[in-house]
Amino acid sequence: VQLQASGGGLVQAGGSLKLSCAASGRTFSSYTTGWFRQAPGKERELLAEISWSGGSTYYADSVKGRFTISRDNAKNTVYLQMNSLKPEDTAVYYCAADKRGVTVYAYWGQGTQVTVSS
Repeated sequence: VQLQASGGGLVQAGGSLKLSCAASGRTFSSYTTGWFRQAPGKERELLAEISWSGGSTYYADSVKGRFTISRDNAKNTVYLQMNSLKPEDTAVYYCAADKRGVTVYAYWGQGTQVTVSS
């Protein structure tokens, strides 16, 4: 499985962005998929997860109520809608698939930069 994250960019505080994670491989639709981020000098942070069917989701407290994870298995794509962005949301955002542990995933995308200006 190969993952391609896109949709990052520069946005003002309070704005919105929608990230996409496009996957190759027929088995992607059977995997739990997650979004992570890593800011300079900080550890990688799990933001959201979605089950293979989309019926179960998880959000970190830092993004709950502002970010929404969703998926379209027909398009082999998982999304992260990010609203009410804050400067502290600035980071490189990664998608990952095939959960093996609490924050352990088998497949990772290359990351997309999100910068939120104040």
